[in-house]
Amino acid sequence: MFHVICATRNPAKIQAILGAFEQIFGNGSCHIDAVDVESGVPEQPLGSEETRRGARQRVDNARRLQPKADYWVAIEAGIDDDSTFSWVVIESPDRRGEARSATLPLPEAIMTRIRAGEALGPVMSDWSGISEVGRKEGAIGIFTAGQLTRASVYHQAVVLALSPFHNAIYR
Repeated sequence: MFHVICATRNPAKIQAILGAFEQIFGNGSCHIDAVDVESGVPEQPLGSEETRRGARQRVDNARRLQPKADYWVAIEAGIDDDSTFSWVVIESPDRRGEARSATLPLPEAIMTRIRAGEALGPVMSDWSGISEVGRKEGAIGIFTAGQLTRASVYHQAVVLALSPFHNAIYR
């Protein structure tokens, strides 16, 4: 059984990580410990590079906090080109996998507030009336009428980031 350190306590992110690991390695293949660590980037990262840096720094901080594990995983959500997306970074003791999620275009009414310095989660909670929407379905769930959720979009990106760990061609 793999010991996985998840660099967040966000339920949507934990669900995605657990589901992806079990899809790739089998049911019951991992035990996840969630830790709170800093990203070193603003609460609302802007741009692909800042968002990726946040995910990498979360993995680094999780490794320092919990150095004995098989995998460390971080998912950092950001805004780029008026869309929301995330970077997933997974590390083992000897390699790294990274993948960017699908993107969701955001309405101008939401982007106006983000450009004014607010973070997407609180803006979406205020707009939708759903408390802590970022820990639930997120903007993705709201704007896709529940057809996709944060967890479902993160899941795909985690599966992609796991590619270097189960495909011999990467070794």
